[in-house]
Amino acid sequence: MTETNIEGPLYAPRKKVYPQAVHGRFRRIKWTLLAITLSIYYFTPFLRWDRGPGLPDQAVLIDIPARRFYFFFIELWPQEVYYFTGLLIMAALALFLMNALAGRLWCGYLCPQTVWTDLFYAVERFVEGDRRDRIQKDQHGFTARRAGELAAKHFIWLMIAWWTGGAWVLYFADAPTLVKELVTFQAPMVAYVWIGILTFTTYTLAGFMREQVCIYMCPWPRIQAALTDEWALNVTYRVDRGEPRMSVKKAELARQHGERAGDCVDCHQCVNVCPTGVDIREGLQLGCVQCGLCIDACANVMQQVGRPTGLIAYDTDINGQRRLEGKPPLYRPIRARTIMYSAMIVLTGAVMVYALATRGALDLNVLHERNPLFVALSDGGVRNDYTVRLLNKRPTARSVTISVLGVPGATMQTPGVGVGAAEQISVEVGQDQSRELRISVQVPANLVPAKPVAITFEVKDPATGETATATDHFVPPTN
Repeated sequence: MTETNIEGPLYAPRKKVYPQAVHGRFRRIKWTLLAITLSIYYFTPFLRWDRGPGLPDQAVLIDIPARRFYFFFIELWPQEVYYFTGLLIMAALALFLMNALAGRLWCGYLCPQTVWTDLFYAVERFVEGDRRDRIQKDQHGFTARRAGELAAKHFIWLMIAWWTGGAWVLYFADAPTLVKELVTFQAPMVAYVWIGILTFTTYTLAGFMREQVCIYMCPWPRIQAALTDEWALNVTYRVDRGEPRMSVKKAELARQHGERAGDCVDCHQCVNVCPTGVDIREGLQLGCVQCGLCIDACANVMQQVGRPTGLIAYDTDINGQRRLEGKPPLYRPIRARTIMYSAMIVLTGAVMVYALATRGALDLNVLHERNPLFVALSDGGVRNDYTVRLLNKRPTARSVTISVLGVPGATMQTPGVGVGAAEQISVEVGQDQSRELRISVQVPANLVPAKPVAITFEVKDPATGETATATDHFVPPTN
């Protein structure tokens, strides 16, 4: 047995891709989604939502100084970060569902890299011309006119990238105010830094790296291969119909002589329009983002040569084999995998909606002091100290009472509130604010428990009857 030594580069240098403009159904879908997603991203910070006096009126706002996230009528506190966990779970499941239905739908239509690269390509075609013009201009060298086109293209790219970074920081402060501060150079330095970082990354990734991000940097193409199955639709070249390839004239002659001739005329239009330079006729590949532009290009050619469209289409390998056997195509979008993903999305969403609908506007958190766990008093009693944080999620201030349950004879005391120990403490919490208290819980000598017991802190708004509880432990001395 002889050993074959195969040597080759570990990294393939980039070959510049010149995607050609194409018209058709999938191109229209991509333009529509591009307009919708970019409009949402760029203009959402300017939407207003009235929350009452003293509260921000920006519809979507990540208020880091106040530690709040506002989304229209929803207000989330840091203690409610689990809602973001639920959103991430739903996003992952939606990604899995899209993959189970039609492969890399996310990559081809909704991925930010795809959307911004598509926009940069549109600018490039607008300034420099279509595929053939751009190739010729790159081959003919540098001229004054070429310099002007390149300068115009890169200026527009930079403006898009700059506004992309600028729109991002607007989600973290009042948008109109921050825009004014940015223009007058009065904004915080951190805003300029992040705008610069996002401008650079957008300009680089969408303007220069492009398909390299999809092929080498993004992990999803490698992950989705393990999640797909034989029933998932993918952009597919129907080999059973397209082969053998030959020109239109040769195909007509072959058919006249009773020989087999495929519908593919080997025009390379499917390759010319691909944003990653993939030849779909070679089968599914890592670089194919499943955008469907090759379907539009092939359909246009088939119409011109008088052949049925659909030579390239969303299809499955199973149907290719079924056509060879003379069987009709079979599609199964509803199957165990898609039902499971859909059910999990609905279940997660339902749990989040229920939690939002039933959550209270009053909450508290309790943390037992660890050093020391307890203090033995001179009269034989025992004291435990706790840090209690009260949360008032209403837009108005209110007075609340704090009491403890589960430990007989327990009294409370907190510095600056009341005089001496009491069974109940009354405090005021400002509107949409939290208040932290250090509360000492004391138990007399004759009622000290023999072992640690659960203690429940209860906060109550006497005006509304709303209550919230949190449980910890009361720790006695141990022998």
